[in-house]
Amino acid sequence: MVPLPCVRAVRPAVLLDLDGTLTDPREGITRSLAHALRALGAPVPDASTLARCIGPPLRDAFAELLPDPPPERIEIAIERYRERFDRIGWRENRVYDDVPHFLAALRARGVSALLATSKPRIFAVRIARHFGFETALDGIYGSELDGRLGHKADLVAHVLTREGLAPARAVMLGDRRHDVEGARANGLRSLGVTYGFGDRAELSAAGATWICDDLREAFALLDAVLPRSAARPP
Repeated sequence: MVPLPCVRAVRPAVLLDLDGTLTDPREGITRSLAHALRALGAPVPDASTLARCIGPPLRDAFAELLPDPPPERIEIAIERYRERFDRIGWRENRVYDDVPHFLAALRARGVSALLATSKPRIFAVRIARHFGFETALDGIYGSELDGRLGHKADLVAHVLTREGLAPARAVMLGDRRHDVEGARANGLRSLGVTYGFGDRAELSAAGATWICDDLREAFALLDAVLPRSAARPP
């Protein structure tokens, strides 16, 4: 799935968030969060509060949802969350309508599409395969189940190193401030999208380079700002 280094080094790239950018996972994530909280006997907030936890690393989400939790309680909450998410939550998801066209347009333009999600890679691969867009991606990167690479700054640095990418040849595209902050920490430009779980105010405050309302607008901007590839896409 990962292109050869001699091709990879000359192709521009877009690092893509998953939740709220390529797919709408609201149902599966919020129901799995609620399942974990009930299992721990903790209060379950309303759906809109739970939806605000989509995007950050899971450990950060439970640190906010549980009242003053010790680290071991957060780990138990994550185990209960994954019980439900692994069984059914990952399928309670849908691909945004413009995603297939957007990914096809990136490939036709000679741009590498690299998934970069705080979600564990094992789930990211499963979702991309099940919903039919795995083959449109040039690489799938995510966190580890133990929390490593869960923060976007660490993940973006990992992707750049593994792909041999210069920051000037890549853009991070996502819907939350964490995507923007991860890009900025690594010298990347960022493109925030407003149709996911973060709004224009959040993305602007985080310092997004550009903000778009849909993927058609996003592709037009990327087409204008990304360098042209010196090699044909594989």
